[in-house]
Amino acid sequence: MKNYVENSFSDTFEPRLSPGRTRPADREEDWNYLDDQLTESQRWSTWPATEKLMRGPLPYPEFVIEDAAAIDTELGVLKTGKEADVFLIERATTEHRSLLAAKRYRSPEQRTFTRSSTYTQGRSVKRSRDARALKNGSTYGRLVEASRWANSEWQYLRLCFEAGAPVPYPVQIMGTEILMEFIEDPESPGAAAPRLQHVHPDSERLEHYWEQMVWAMKVFARLGFAHGDLSPYNVLAAGERLVVIDLPQFVDLAGNEGGIDYLRRDCQNISLWFRSRGLEVDGEELLAELIAEAW
Repeated sequence: MKNYVENSFSDTFEPRLSPGRTRPADREEDWNYLDDQLTESQRWSTWPATEKLMRGPLPYPEFVIEDAAAIDTELGVLKTGKEADVFLIERATTEHRSLLAAKRYRSPEQRTFTRSSTYTQGRSVKRSRDARALKNGSTYGRLVEASRWANSEWQYLRLCFEAGAPVPYPVQIMGTEILMEFIEDPESPGAAAPRLQHVHPDSERLEHYWEQMVWAMKVFARLGFAHGDLSPYNVLAAGERLVVIDLPQFVDLAGNEGGIDYLRRDCQNISLWFRSRGLEVDGEELLAELIAEAW
């Protein structure tokens, strides 16, 4: 947890040391005595240090804890990936607690973006220095790339949530860490919802899932995007509802010359899974519907 305690409670509250009390010699300059209440897997809530645009859309859901005295406790790893890892976080006060998913993008030394240029075609980079660094692949450019993907996922999560798409509620972003709604399995409280790939719904639920999947993809298309990497592994089955995850590579259908190809691949991947479960669906027919929604 030490790498993620950059914005502790001391950012908003700095208690004075009692007369005669001095900072221990082994403590850093930003130490305050409240920090000694925390374990290695804990930090003070980072919520107070986030600005409005770094927080999710209003109104905040009930599970969003705004109390500056809340403590974040890391409970374990939910998922590991090539670009990021997802951790389970409990944010709690003496009266309230909620579970959140913390997606942390890896440092440039720990990951590579071998496909990023194909996904990001059509996206603009505002600062010329950043654009040059990305093009040259410098150390600074890799840092820009890391934050760029985190910021992209944050913006797409907000955009899709506000448009009514079934995505996790985006709670906050700080640097390359995104805190979002933890999608729980309603049949196993406290456990994460399984991926669509791993479930075998009955025929009635399967049809209901298909309707939800088509709706989600239509919302993306109306916004002008294809998911770009949609598969049964990027969809959670939380009881009766589906939730689409992993959005950083959203593809601009108009600005990316391969946009329709990505959309077709999304349709094929999803249709293949539904057919494997016994529902006769047509990926090309779905593609035509989505193109009509986009234009």
